[in-house]
Amino acid sequence: MSLLTESRITLKLAVPLVIGQVSQMLLGVADTVMLGKIGVTELAVLTFVNSLFYIPFVFGIGLLTSISVFTSNARGARDDEAGRRSCRDGFQIATVLGLILVFLAMLLTPFLDRFGQPDAVVARTGVFYTIIMISLLPALMSLALKTHADAMDRPWPAFWIFLGGVLVNVFLNWVLIYGNLGAPRLGLEGAAWATLTSRILIVVAMLAWLNRSRSLQNWVPNRWFLSPEAGSIHRFLKIGFPASLQMVCEVTAFSAAGLLIGRFGEQAMAAHQIALMCAATAFMVPLGLSMALSVRIGEAAGGCQFRRLQPIALSGWGIGAGWALVGALIFLLFGKELAILFNDDPSVTHLAARILVVVGIFQLVDSLQVASSAMLRGLHDTRIPALLGFVSYWLIGIPIAIFLSVKLGWGSVGVWWGLAVGLAIACVLLCRRTWKMMKA
Repeated sequence: MSLLTESRITLKLAVPLVIGQVSQMLLGVADTVMLGKIGVTELAVLTFVNSLFYIPFVFGIGLLTSISVFTSNARGARDDEAGRRSCRDGFQIATVLGLILVFLAMLLTPFLDRFGQPDAVVARTGVFYTIIMISLLPALMSLALKTHADAMDRPWPAFWIFLGGVLVNVFLNWVLIYGNLGAPRLGLEGAAWATLTSRILIVVAMLAWLNRSRSLQNWVPNRWFLSPEAGSIHRFLKIGFPASLQMVCEVTAFSAAGLLIGRFGEQAMAAHQIALMCAATAFMVPLGLSMALSVRIGEAAGGCQFRRLQPIALSGWGIGAGWALVGALIFLLFGKELAILFNDDPSVTHLAARILVVVGIFQLVDSLQVASSAMLRGLHDTRIPALLGFVSYWLIGIPIAIFLSVKLGWGSVGVWWGLAVGLAIACVLLCRRTWKMMKA
């Protein structure tokens, strides 16, 4: 097929995935905006807890990418039994992994004061951290179900369910944070209860839809908790575990950046949280695109249509580069205006606007590296990309961030420049490997 045709097919699948990812990100944006209206300390607590939450969460996301790979392979081969097995195994892995990660997170609770954060922030963290970490379980369970639906080219119902969860979260934030409709004014903890409740409702709604969907009845397990086959679980882990490590390398770099910035004070943490929310929201577009590319590459490989791999890759890179240009212009031209939407403290918004300049500059490499990673997963290539991610973010990006922020005195802006360098190195290495694999 021509590049134009491949681009149209990719966009048709990617649009609902992008919208779904952006709507999910709005949950974090809503928390940031609504807590930012209370004060800088609350915003700093959110930054600290998010730095800890996203490490296990992204590890789970990486592991569950196996669902997309195996479901799309099964769909390309028209093997509904393999598709049902992919869905069931993925949901079981998400459930068990979620329970393990929540347990490990609870073990960390007594040591939250060891991360070098301001005393006022640590004092407010305990209850909020506990509730948010418990919400990790339903978050992973719902993600497993959504990934299967997306790989079956049924993204819209899942999108509406997840969007409904976001709206529930915003409403409950309004009720519980500020004490509306006669509810107690819970502030920071109210946001945590709202997040947990909305994530539980999303799981319930996803299970109800999948069990009643006529179009997916041959692709959804009748029994969700049959004993898994050892070989099937091994296949999942063989693809998912290296993918998790690669994604964790990136998210731990950003988490480490958040902890490093915490040493510069509450204002720096608040500015970092604002910039992180803006960057993460923009990242949802190439992330949604990458999910579509992983499905399309997996389906083409599963159907032995290898001549389509290069056109799909080129079309994906082109779409990603187009969005990167739009995102870069937004951050470079309207960074200050975006920062003011979250907080009205001049010192916070000024610093956040400076960071958003860096965010604008690295949009292109961020878009291309996530697209390349996803396409490699579609080809079952995850071990080498994991190593490339570790080298890019931890052996290059973080040391540069420490040097610029501490040795040169650039502060939090220096930390973000270090992250930008890591993303650029990852982009070059992953794009090169993707093209090499497409020609193999």
